[in-house]
Amino acid sequence: MLFQSYKLSLAAGMIGVLSLGTVKMPAQSAAPAAQAPQKNWKDRAEYDLYDAITKDANAKTRLEKLQQWEKQYPQTEWLTERRTLLVTTYAALNQPKETTDAAKALVAGDPKNFTGLYYIMYFTQPLYAQTKSTEALDQGEQAANTIIANIDTPPPGVTAEQWAKLRPDIELLAHVNLGYIDMSRSKWEAAEAEYGKSLQLSPNNGQVDYWMGVVIWSPKKSERYPAAIFYFARAGTYDGTGAAAPALRQTSLDFARRLYKNYHGSEDGFNDLVAAAKASPAPPADLKIVDAVSIEKQKFANEEEWTKAHPEEALWKSVKAALTGADGANYFSTSMKDSQVPKLKAKVVSLQPALKPKTILVAVEDGTNNTETADATLKFEAALPGKVEPGTELTFEGVPESYTASPLMVVFNVDKEKLHGWTGKNAAPAPVHHKPKAASN
Repeated sequence: MLFQSYKLSLAAGMIGVLSLGTVKMPAQSAAPAAQAPQKNWKDRAEYDLYDAITKDANAKTRLEKLQQWEKQYPQTEWLTERRTLLVTTYAALNQPKETTDAAKALVAGDPKNFTGLYYIMYFTQPLYAQTKSTEALDQGEQAANTIIANIDTPPPGVTAEQWAKLRPDIELLAHVNLGYIDMSRSKWEAAEAEYGKSLQLSPNNGQVDYWMGVVIWSPKKSERYPAAIFYFARAGTYDGTGAAAPALRQTSLDFARRLYKNYHGSEDGFNDLVAAAKASPAPPADLKIVDAVSIEKQKFANEEEWTKAHPEEALWKSVKAALTGADGANYFSTSMKDSQVPKLKAKVVSLQPALKPKTILVAVEDGTNNTETADATLKFEAALPGKVEPGTELTFEGVPESYTASPLMVVFNVDKEKLHGWTGKNAAPAPVHHKPKAASN
């Protein structure tokens, strides 16, 4: 959830600003023609109930009185005021669904009602986490966009001075929410743009730094990995105001280290990157992390020497290019299907099942150092012993059975004897303890 302590303090402040003041019991007289029609209470008891609600500082008992008002006076000229009190009371009780439903009722009567829009936006993330409903994202997006479109105008009942203090946090929350919504829809570029706007408003924000790392890394474009690693390192090391929670900081730093090592081939230079990320909220324009393949290729004068030194990687690189090309299906049927492919190197991505698998999903080495996305499936007639960890390096010779081009996945039938590097072992059976026989008389 989005900076929970920050959000709670912001919400508490907003409840104070957006809650209604006490409305006096008016005399039952005709309003002047030039003024809006005067609202009237059904009777003195309705006003007394409203007055008791506005004076009740306990959200739980205040809600009970509001529900009593709804039951005793389903029709009232003070419907907007009642809905507003319901919204802020449910918010004070931290009830995402109830707050959102009450806020939607406010917005239905007034599409620009700030109280309703604010709380729909505020509870988008916890409501989506509970329900995984696209409706929660849709209504959160509409609320945030409406608030941003009217951000220059203070909401009714909020002074210009109050709005000058509240606006930065409201605008920040709107952009973070839009980034979260786009991220939840896997719209990586749009999410990056929104998170970028939020970091311009508040540069020191560990949670958003982590999410920036996620949306930059998720499309698996290797040229963007340095920026993603930077933001993960920033989220993992920045410890000032706005820092991520300790658990997320540790997770983020560990992930940054793993990505860096996979991409660069070692941890050389990682500490320098961490120091730079801790000191600056954005990656420098000249940020560069040399990838492991480039480092390796620098040792060779040309591509031909690299190919000779890495025959398995070079083979798979050429196979991938052929299978994903325009004539991929014909290449597979005439050159690969049912024919044994020479030895290839791969790293384990997952096992099916996790113990004694008969199927292994692997990332075949092709010189790009992408060891997290499976592009081959190895099938065995009999289960393999035990298990191995993701990242374990294997070599195999297999017979292609089928393939799909996008995303690339080649299915191989493999004999156990032609799989090398498997270190899994079946656990020894538990010893059987026999009960000693009783001595005979």
